[in-house]
Amino acid sequence: MAESTSTRCLLLVVLVGAAAGVASGITEGLLPNGNFEQVPDASQLNGTRVTGLPSWEISGFVEYIQSGQNQQDGMVLAVPEGAHAVRLGNDASIRQLLTGLSRRAFYSVTFSAARTCAQAEQLNVSAGPESGILPIQTVYTSSGWDSYSYAFRARHTTAWLTVHNTGVDEDPACGPLVDAFAIKTLNPPHREKGNLLKNGDFEDGPYVAPDNPWGLLVPPMDEDDVSPLPGWMIMSDTKSVRYVDAAHHKVPHGSYAVELVAGSECALLQEARTVAGRAYKLSFSVGDAGNGCAQPLAVRVSAAYSSQVVTHQSQGTGGSRRGELEFAAIADATRVVFQSANHYMKPDGTLCGPVVDDVSLVTVRKPAARRRVFM
Repeated sequence: MAESTSTRCLLLVVLVGAAAGVASGITEGLLPNGNFEQVPDASQLNGTRVTGLPSWEISGFVEYIQSGQNQQDGMVLAVPEGAHAVRLGNDASIRQLLTGLSRRAFYSVTFSAARTCAQAEQLNVSAGPESGILPIQTVYTSSGWDSYSYAFRARHTTAWLTVHNTGVDEDPACGPLVDAFAIKTLNPPHREKGNLLKNGDFEDGPYVAPDNPWGLLVPPMDEDDVSPLPGWMIMSDTKSVRYVDAAHHKVPHGSYAVELVAGSECALLQEARTVAGRAYKLSFSVGDAGNGCAQPLAVRVSAAYSSQVVTHQSQGTGGSRRGELEFAAIADATRVVFQSANHYMKPDGTLCGPVVDDVSLVTVRKPAARRRVFM
């Protein structure tokens, strides 16, 4: 009896300790000096080139850029957050040690980036052993700055967040600008009651800063990568989808949705458990983000061998309509796929597209067959 009581007490202590560890966690929002507003010492600056940054370690040709600064070609460099940003030259990188992580927990890192030279610039982002390539050659905003998201699963309580410019240009200083690094703990992908899909309303997702007016790009990923949008994958070579919030955009349901900004070159998808031969109904909202994308916005949705195009007649001011697709599963897993049916642009020439939200997948119950009564 005493041994049983002792065991229960020990188990309680372990559980309380584990809960406290999870609760302590990391603070959601900007990383220490995530917006580079802490100015380096004068001894660490040689013109714009910097040899040290508060809270960061640097390697290679790194520049400390002030908003409004001119390049040699006359291009004015703007900064999206505060007055300073960092430019990564040839093979340059910055890194910061993330602490207070919970093992096996999911995290998203968000930051802003702008291309300044080459057309095919890209960044290698890693946290621990996992890494991902973020293509930044496509510009989705009129300012030239886009915000990106990256996700990882912690293996330990600390991890090095590293951002590396893998490019090599004739000008060693040529490379992307980066700014506004933030972090958020993600909920593990899970299904809500009555929905076979996980995170069907997109309420679980990466950190969106309160002053971010253009949303977050969720870049393409390998199937084994951790998604910044729990439950969902983005399949493409170089294109992204955009995660938008209700504070700055029109959202059909809840606080967040996904805008398909890359035409048919990018697909938003999720694999759901199904039973071969059984009937299912996929329901979803298609709308516009209220960002001036005033044209008929079409989404192509497919599952198993069934597909359908749903069009929302957008005035560019918001609004949405419901769409449905019924299909019969052909396997024990079915991929639900959303793609923009066309490429769309706003009057300023920036990319836009239909918004997808409030997605649910349910089993269709067929009515029972009538019994014939013989007299």
